[in-house]
Amino acid sequence: MEQIGHYINGEHIAGTSGRTADVYNPATGEVQAKVALASDEEMAKAVEIAKAAQPAWAAKNPQVRARVMMKMVALLHRDMDKLAETLSREHGKTFPDAKGDVIRGLEVVEYCIGAPQLLKGEFTDGAGPGIDMYSMKQALGVTAGITPFNFPAMIPMWMFAPAIACGNAFILKPSERDPSVPMMLAALMEEAGLPKGIIQVVNGDKEAVDAILDNDVIQSVGFVGSTPIAEYIYGRGCSNGKRVQCFGGAKNHMIVMPDADMDQVVDALIGAGYGAAGERCMAISVAVPVGDETADRLIEKLAPRVESLKIGPYTAGNDVDFGPVVTAAAKQNILGLVETGVKDGADLVVDGRDFSLQGYEDGFFVGACLFDNVTTDMDIYKKEIFGPVLSTVRAQSYEEALGIAMDHEYGNGTAIFTRDGDTARDFANRINIGMVGVNVPIPVPLAYHTFGGWKKSAFGDLNQHGPDAFKFYTRTKTVTSRWPSGTKEGADFSIPTME
Repeated sequence: MEQIGHYINGEHIAGTSGRTADVYNPATGEVQAKVALASDEEMAKAVEIAKAAQPAWAAKNPQVRARVMMKMVALLHRDMDKLAETLSREHGKTFPDAKGDVIRGLEVVEYCIGAPQLLKGEFTDGAGPGIDMYSMKQALGVTAGITPFNFPAMIPMWMFAPAIACGNAFILKPSERDPSVPMMLAALMEEAGLPKGIIQVVNGDKEAVDAILDNDVIQSVGFVGSTPIAEYIYGRGCSNGKRVQCFGGAKNHMIVMPDADMDQVVDALIGAGYGAAGERCMAISVAVPVGDETADRLIEKLAPRVESLKIGPYTAGNDVDFGPVVTAAAKQNILGLVETGVKDGADLVVDGRDFSLQGYEDGFFVGACLFDNVTTDMDIYKKEIFGPVLSTVRAQSYEEALGIAMDHEYGNGTAIFTRDGDTARDFANRINIGMVGVNVPIPVPLAYHTFGGWKKSAFGDLNQHGPDAFKFYTRTKTVTSRWPSGTKEGADFSIPTME
C-alpha cells in the first residue's frame, strides 16, 4: 500500500511519528494509502529549514520570483490531467470538476506573475525640508496554511502562490483525507525554479495544526474549513501574535423572484446545489422563492431534474453529474441531517437516502435530496450539511426573503435571480454577505478580486487572493530620509513636523 510522508527541503520523506491516517477511494470505500501524521518535532524541523531558506528568497527581486510563477503556470497546464486524476481518486469529485479545481488555483498563480507591480511601495519627494518619505512592502518570513479536503488544489495555490511571490517561505498542512495533490504541487513549484525549503508540505492532524499555531517562527496562518475550527485557529493564532485569516462554514441562499427565468433558475440550482456532491463552501444549499406561485413553479420544474441526476465514480468521465462524498463519516452525517429534516416536518420531495450504485456498494455515495417547506428553525436550515441536499424556504415577499438570508449566522455567498435591475441593485447593496451573485449562482470572484465572506463565515480583516493577499503576506515599512546639507541646525526637542 502506498505510504505518503511529507515534502521537506525538496524531498519526499517518510514520517517518523509512527502515526498515520487512512486515505480512501471514496468511490469504492477502499483504503488506498496511508498518510503520515506529523509530530511537533517534525513540524519544527520543517519550519527551521524554511526559516534558513527564506532570507535568500526574499532578497530575490520580485521579477525573479514572478518568473517562477510563470513557469508554474506552464507546468500546471502540462500536468493538468495527472493532477485532476489524482484529485478525483482521493476526493471523489468528477474529472471535469477536478480540472476546474486546478484551474481556479492556476488563475491565482497567474495573478501572482504581477508581483513586481503589486509589491510597489509609495514615494513622496520633498515631504519636508530636504526630506523624502517612502514605503516598502516586505515579506513576513515563514508563513503557513491549513487547507481543506474539498479543494485540495485550488485552496493551497490560493495561499502559497501569493505568499511565495511576496518573498515568504510557506508551510502547507493539507487535509489528511486527500494529501497527494498538495505534494505534487510543491514538487512542481520547485521544478519551476523555487529554491528548496521555500515550500514545505507537512501532513498531519490537530497535533500538526497546534504545532503551527504555537511555533514562534511562523508569522501568519491561513485556514479554510468549518466555522468551529476557524474560530479555534483564529483565537489561538492571534493570541500567539500571528497574523491570521480563517474562512469557515456557509449556508448560501438563492433568492428567486417571481419575474426570474425559471429555466435559468433550475439550471443554476442543479449545478450550484449538487455539483461536487454539495461539498463546496459556495454551494447553494437554500432556495428562497418569493411567493407560493413562484415556489410551486420552481419545485415542479426542479424535482424531475434532481431525480434524473447521474451519480457515479470519476472514472465514468462526463457521464456523471457528481460523485461520492469524501468519507463514510461525511455520508452518515448527511443522511442523519436528512432524517432530522423529515422528522421536523419538511417535505422531502426527492429522497436520495437509499441510493446505491451497482458495483460500488461500499462507496460513499449519497443520492440527491430536495426539501420543500423548510422553516428557519429546522436543523437542516441552520446547519451546513455539505452534501447533495437542497432546502426550499418559501417567502411571501422580497423583504421577507432578504431578511431570511440576512438573519442567518453565515455570510459567505448569496445570489438573486431576477429580471428587475432595481431589485438586484437593492439586494446587492443591502445584503450583509461577502460575495453576491446577480443571476450568477456561485459568485466566486476571479483571481484579481478578493474572496471572503462575512459574519461567521470569515475571521480576520483581509480576504483571500487578489490585492488583499499581497497585503496579508507583507508588512509595510515607512522610511523618512534626510541627507545632510552641510548646515548645522542643532538639536530640536519638539516632536518632528514637516514645516
